[in-house]
Amino acid sequence: MNVREINRVYFIGIGGIGMSALARFFREQGAAVSGYDKTETDLTKQLAAEGMSIHYTDDELLLDKNTQLVVYTPAIPKDHKELNWYLNNHFSVYKRSDVLQWITEAMFAVAVAGTHGKTTISTMTAYLLRETGYGCNAFLGGISVNYDCNYWSSKNDTAVIEADEYDRSFLKLHPDIAVLTAVDADHLDIYGTVEELESAFIQYTKNIKLGGTLLVKHGLHRSNELRGTNTLTYSLQNDAADVYGENIMQKDGGYVFDVKGPDWHLEQVSLRIGGMHNVENAIAAIGVTQLLGIEGDIVKKALPGFRGVKRRFEYVLKTDKMVYIDDYAHHPEELAALIKSAKHLFPGRRCVVCFQPHLFSRTRDFADGFAHSLDMADEVLLLDIYPARELPMEGITSKTIADKMANPAHTILSKEGVLEFVKASSLDLFITAGAGDIDKLVEPIRKILQSR
Repeated sequence: MNVREINRVYFIGIGGIGMSALARFFREQGAAVSGYDKTETDLTKQLAAEGMSIHYTDDELLLDKNTQLVVYTPAIPKDHKELNWYLNNHFSVYKRSDVLQWITEAMFAVAVAGTHGKTTISTMTAYLLRETGYGCNAFLGGISVNYDCNYWSSKNDTAVIEADEYDRSFLKLHPDIAVLTAVDADHLDIYGTVEELESAFIQYTKNIKLGGTLLVKHGLHRSNELRGTNTLTYSLQNDAADVYGENIMQKDGGYVFDVKGPDWHLEQVSLRIGGMHNVENAIAAIGVTQLLGIEGDIVKKALPGFRGVKRRFEYVLKTDKMVYIDDYAHHPEELAALIKSAKHLFPGRRCVVCFQPHLFSRTRDFADGFAHSLDMADEVLLLDIYPARELPMEGITSKTIADKMANPAHTILSKEGVLEFVKASSLDLFITAGAGDIDKLVEPIRKILQSR
């Protein structure tokens, strides 16, 4: 389907981070955009303010019966009335991933996949293309702090897309440049085994357009099975990779470092966001800019202005006495990188982490890993599991993680209990982490900490 010729679209699940980016894309093109979502959020309010008609009741009387295209998210239940009305009445009904496929076919596409880092790398890449004047159409899985948005357009027919492995969505994409960050076990409710997940990522690389390039993290498992007409590796500081960092120095809660490529070298690159993992993310994003032929000095000039992604090592509060970081981490590896980076950047401070596990299945599958990662903190507050799309599983609760922790300084609290804890405690390094609704605590916590 030609995405440029669609003039009326209906979204089922319009408030999702990936869905809303597509809704904005069509609205920008002048299409009439409307849709349904379960609950009103800040994001759906923004979409409505941008001219989209949105309702929050699953009701066939409220849907658009004259729409040209229906797009739905795989998170929508199969008994959804509106979805079934469209299916039963033979409308053109497609998943979000199908629309992204059409976009990768219509534009020069840079897709970023992997179990960690893809939101930051895709946002950073899109930011660099925008700020260097190269231009791109960005379809992101997070909100860019710089622009308070997950989508922007450009006259340059280049797309930067976050390639999501959930529901195997990313296997529909056909990128010109494919980035692959990590293949750690995740979404085992979808894939069943780690081997099946790895095979999907291998297939993702086989979908790269002829003549395209794969930029992959150095040392990934089964990397000999990955495909791409041209393949380059990147690393934080392993000089066996094609693109890597060196002379990394910590500075003012950020970093200064050099980046070496096969035939290029950038010195004294400045990144003003926290987390050593973000230095590696920046190295990958810079690698993409060099593949596109953007002058290194222009990239160097643009990068210090990058302010990150909301809920990705986001400094909610940062003073001489108090640092409060909020992060989306919902996998043991992400949690470990978050805590390690925070303790490295702010040594000597007592690191207190409030974590909300996401999904019963993920808690069951990774309880040992979560416990091990959380043990790195000085004190841990655990919220109840955020169920998202799942029903409770017998015997799986936040206590499943707590019971495996070696650090005795841990407590299971309600959201109200967390706020009471923050009011009563002297904190100098506090972290909230999780992919559920823990973000609703961020503003109340910030206000308590700021009032001191």
